[in-house]
Order: sequence, then C-alpha cells, then structure tokens
Amino acid sequence: MDRFAIITNRKRAIIALVHSVFFLGVAGMQLAISHAEAFSIHREKIAGKIILLAIYVIVTAVLLVLLRFSHCAKEKLYFAFCAASAGFGLVRILLGDPVLHANVLRVLLLGCAVLTGTIILHKHSAPVVAE
Repeated sequence: MDRFAIITNRKRAIIALVHSVFFLGVAGMQLAISHAEAFSIHREKIAGKIILLAIYVIVTAVLLVLLRFSHCAKEKLYFAFCAASAGFGLVRILLGDPVLHANVLRVLLLGCAVLTGTIILHKHSAPVVAE
C-alpha cells in the first residue's frame, strides 16, 4: 500500500502534475530558443540574474525538503525528478550552458516527473476497494 505524505489526495496530485507540465513546457522552450551564459556580476542586467538565481536556489531547496519528507517510492521519485531538474537549472544559471546539456537533462527529468505524477494521479483516481 502506498502511503503518501505530501501528495495525499487527487487534488494535490492534479496540482503537482500541472506544475510539472508547466515547467516542462518552460524547459522545453528554453531548450528550443536559448543558450545560457555563466553567471557573472560583471555583466549587464545583474539584478534579473540574481533574482533568477535566488528563485532556483529556493525552489531546489524546497523540493529537496519535500523529497526528504515524502514517504512512498512513487512520491520520492516524483520529488527527486523535480529537485534534480531544478538543480540542473541552478547549475545552468551558475555555469552557463552554451551547448544545452543541462537543459536537455532538465527536459528529460521533467518528462519523467510528469510520467510519475500521472501514475500518482491515477493511483488517487482509482476507486478504493474495501478489504
């Protein structure tokens, strides 16, 4: 029996799945149109880059905390895919990615998160059988 700690019902599963599909779309668009330069405080528009860096740090940290507190394997796998994707986004911001290796991995990880989220949603949507 799967014992979910965070994605405990169908509504939360839908919200998690919508988030992962949205960020898969964002990562896919970034893959198609942009090359990231390494983070430097000596470039133009530094405020925007610092804000983006802070967002990635916060999101990665939150996802790692959710991974820590998740219980069953499906839930852990979902948060591991999401946290790894955010981590690669953070690495991409810090080190740059002119050939897009990190962004390809982000898209693959988010695709796996969407698949895992769909399985979790299906688990919550299935009728409960009384034993």
